[in-house]
Amino acid sequence: MKQEALFMVKITFMGAGSTIFAKNVLGDTMLTPALCDSEIALYDIDAVRLDESYDMLEAINKKLNEGRAVIKKYLGVENRRDALRDAKFVVNAIQVGGYDPCTIIDFEIPKKYGLRQTIADTLGIGGIMRALRTIPVLRDFAEDIEVVCPDAWLLNYTNPMAMLSGYMQRYTNVKTVGLCHSVQVCSEGLLKKLDMLPEDGFVDKIAGINHMGWLLEITDMQGNDLYPEIRARAAKMNETQKHDDMVRFDYIKRLGYYCTESSEHNAEYNPFYIKPAYPELIDRYNIPLDEYPRRCVNQIADWKKQKEELWNGGSIEHTRSLEYASHIMEAMVTNKPYKIGGNVLNNGLITNLPQKACVEVPCLVDGSGVSPTYIGELPLQLAAMNSTNINPQLLTIEAAVTKKRETVYQAAMLDPHTGAQLSIDDIVAMCDELIEAHAAAGFPVL
Repeated sequence: MKQEALFMVKITFMGAGSTIFAKNVLGDTMLTPALCDSEIALYDIDAVRLDESYDMLEAINKKLNEGRAVIKKYLGVENRRDALRDAKFVVNAIQVGGYDPCTIIDFEIPKKYGLRQTIADTLGIGGIMRALRTIPVLRDFAEDIEVVCPDAWLLNYTNPMAMLSGYMQRYTNVKTVGLCHSVQVCSEGLLKKLDMLPEDGFVDKIAGINHMGWLLEITDMQGNDLYPEIRARAAKMNETQKHDDMVRFDYIKRLGYYCTESSEHNAEYNPFYIKPAYPELIDRYNIPLDEYPRRCVNQIADWKKQKEELWNGGSIEHTRSLEYASHIMEAMVTNKPYKIGGNVLNNGLITNLPQKACVEVPCLVDGSGVSPTYIGELPLQLAAMNSTNINPQLLTIEAAVTKKRETVYQAAMLDPHTGAQLSIDDIVAMCDELIEAHAAAGFPVL
């Protein structure tokens, strides 16, 4: 017999048309005793995708949760406050502008100037534009939250994580923590790649910024440092075979440490690997240029097949995932502590990074909220790498708040990849063209 839920809470999911992600997060809540009879509010501006998510979640609710959750759907801006009203938790998973037109714009216009990207959702000119068109929507969300659910926690999953979470933390009164998948899988993924995963587990410490959080320490359960062997095996693998994590393994060689997010992401967070003057580096480090548009095209083409597989002939299944969201909600409503890697305002947590930066550090979650861990100084080279990413992040937030076009230029100029590839005049011209293209597509960035 199903355990009784401890509390009745309302969970609002913004961007519920992200069906598979909504399935993971909200399916998890239905399998969590403390959350299984929650009221779930699904919000989106796409009626078709909203209906698909609603149908899927209702099927999970009936099959795996005895129909305990109350699921409602809310379409369009006019219904947004009703979706948010009295929510205890708000999950943000929106993508403003989607693949077509905005992702296409973010890739094709820079390509005209000779600037190539891989993912373009976190940093670079693509990350800057994505933040600039998303922050105004989050500002509207914040105004609604402050009125209809002022005590709610916003769990932000939308990229660019540091820019969006940092904006919410600095310029609104909404309690916000940014969440990313890469922290959970970083250490285990590395150890599996190197055939080093201890049978009895490991202990690690990760801190830095989103998508460039550093694996500072890693030991087995007996306290033995695993890094010397990691460094040796990673160097040998990069020397002897081509694989999909060559950039991060090169980080280990050059900087001494591994980082959280994938090599295709990190290839564009620095001036080192994507260089027109050295095209051989693309092959040497196995860098997949235009990777994100390729994924989008494949996902769109495969969606019908994915729907059929998820339904599995009408019988949908779900097991609790590794996503942080349900564990955070559970910890807050039961006051049972849970550790996460959270994106929070620095405020002295990492002493050699800017105070206004949004940093990713270990956090304890319980009934009192999210309590981040003091880290102190990062190794100098790691703080320096983070700082090159933080500078355009802070300038992009400033541009979104002030609406100053010159601040957009400055953010792009100080982006490590963009600034290394283009002249200042080309950066300005590219920014102008991107700003106009987004406005023409109905997604203004200023």
